[in-house]
Amino acid sequence: MVQRLRVRYAKRGRLRFTSHRDISRAVERAVRRAGIPVAFSAGFSPHPKISYAGAAPTGVASEAEYLEIGVSRPCDPDRIRADLDVSLPPGLDVLEVIEARAGSLADRLEASVWQLRLPGADVAAAEQAVKEFEAADRVEVERLTKKGMRRFDARQAVRSMAVMDDRERTAGQEPGPPCVILRMVVRHETPAVRPDDVLMGLRLVAGFAPPSPPEVTRLAQGPLDATTGEPADPFDVERADGDL
Repeated sequence: MVQRLRVRYAKRGRLRFTSHRDISRAVERAVRRAGIPVAFSAGFSPHPKISYAGAAPTGVASEAEYLEIGVSRPCDPDRIRADLDVSLPPGLDVLEVIEARAGSLADRLEASVWQLRLPGADVAAAEQAVKEFEAADRVEVERLTKKGMRRFDARQAVRSMAVMDDRERTAGQEPGPPCVILRMVVRHETPAVRPDDVLMGLRLVAGFAPPSPPEVTRLAQGPLDATTGEPADPFDVERADGDL
């Protein structure tokens, strides 16, 4: 392996229901179709050097998924972006490819920005639930994991939450049906606190239960900026090195 390429891609539309295993298969097929000189591991059963970091759960859309490809000869990142994007199915969209300089990509993904669209939810009820959640010292929830049922605190991982009214309004007409947008910044911890865990926490502390399933999108993930309280771009390190 002579070069590592870091890829940011989006998971949109119907592809949000695709499992991580199926996405990894689609990426491997796309790499072959695009003619990317992917490097392979040594040993009895070589496999392509493609690794994933911070993958979103099945059923969740994302604008900030990341993977890394090891290649056997130097490649132009812009050309790889174009060739890989056209080889992937619609809904898996390659947004950026950059050459890795140093460090671990996974270590940079410290927090995520999540957007939850809650059709039919009441804005005032959502705002009150968020206040009660943020005022709590702990909000323990349960989730079935690979290691069985786990009980953990969903509160401490949540850095911030904001509620917005997403009702459509047309000039001269009454507002449309209620819809809440819940935006949250969540630190990556073990076990991972997911958006549905936070929704469960809101129900436990304030009885807030949206009438229909949420539409969840990850907007960003990266190193947590202590000043802004938001994730920064994990590719900023490579960009800074390129400016030297």
